[in-house]
Amino acid sequence: MAILSPVAWRTPPRQYGAWETVAGNIAEGLVARGWDVTLFASGDSVTSARLHAVVERGYEEDRSIDPKVAEYLHIPEVFEHAAEFDIIHSHYDFMALAYSRLVKTPMVTTIHGFSSPRILPVYRKYGDGYFVSISNSDRLPGLNYVATVYNGIDLSLYPFQERGGDDLVFLGRIHPDKGVHLAIEAARLSGRRLVIAGIVQDRAYFERQVQPHLDGTNIRFIGPVDVAGKNELFAQAYALLHLNTIPERFGLVLAEANAAGVPVIAMDLGSCREVISDGVTGFLVGGAAEAAHCLERVPQIERSACRQRVERCFSVDTMVRQYESVYSTVLDLEKRKSA
Repeated sequence: MAILSPVAWRTPPRQYGAWETVAGNIAEGLVARGWDVTLFASGDSVTSARLHAVVERGYEEDRSIDPKVAEYLHIPEVFEHAAEFDIIHSHYDFMALAYSRLVKTPMVTTIHGFSSPRILPVYRKYGDGYFVSISNSDRLPGLNYVATVYNGIDLSLYPFQERGGDDLVFLGRIHPDKGVHLAIEAARLSGRRLVIAGIVQDRAYFERQVQPHLDGTNIRFIGPVDVAGKNELFAQAYALLHLNTIPERFGLVLAEANAAGVPVIAMDLGSCREVISDGVTGFLVGGAAEAAHCLERVPQIERSACRQRVERCFSVDTMVRQYESVYSTVLDLEKRKSA
């Protein structure tokens, strides 16, 4: 089978890159279970699958690469080789859909989120394809959904931390959608130190609502971090703050933090209710003030319960088994069509 990963970042990414992370985890999980997998990704990707690359580096990592040129070298490549595969699993948003009716090989599209209402006409045009949502809350009416499959993480990358520290942690894109300003407000109300890590995706927002609060002591910004950096943060974390301002699509960092045993305080928007078990692995809140109040209740959370829920619901093995069921369903449907 073929897995089409994005080429914004390497697969798996060095730091940021949720879609590449999931595509890489699926490839690794399938190979471990005996599948013959070809991963279409950037040339510097690291995989146990067969790597097929026409773009050497992710365009977000090498700014000499034109993103559109990279995408339109990369995306058609899998369709030019479509006859070699029983199924194509796309993680490339709406763009790959435009090629899907030009080949006989069925394609499954995992929708990692709808970035704008302006892309919806493409999904609606190709709505009779095969789609997988990453949470029940992030679905577009009218699409042919085969299943909801939660993203799975490699648990070996996030060792369980039996004891945490005293810091609050924000880990994610520095963007209004992720509510960094609300995390800062909650930290100030609680009197706890906040460490902020992530790529600055909205420079104006960072300069206006984040940077003025940075004092190097109580509110710190350390930039993007890799897996080792995440684990350092989790080791010193009292809780992770994830006060998103729009419905969350999935939130890999929620599962990563819980895997390390870190309780999560998340806004009750979108998939947060599906990823976080309220009162068991963290707390769901309606704003910064409620988040600050819930921080007093964090000692009630058993860190081992956080880890156990991720092992049960959000592991690579769980995700891959569910995708195997999706592939089986799609291939059966295709056989019926041709009968």
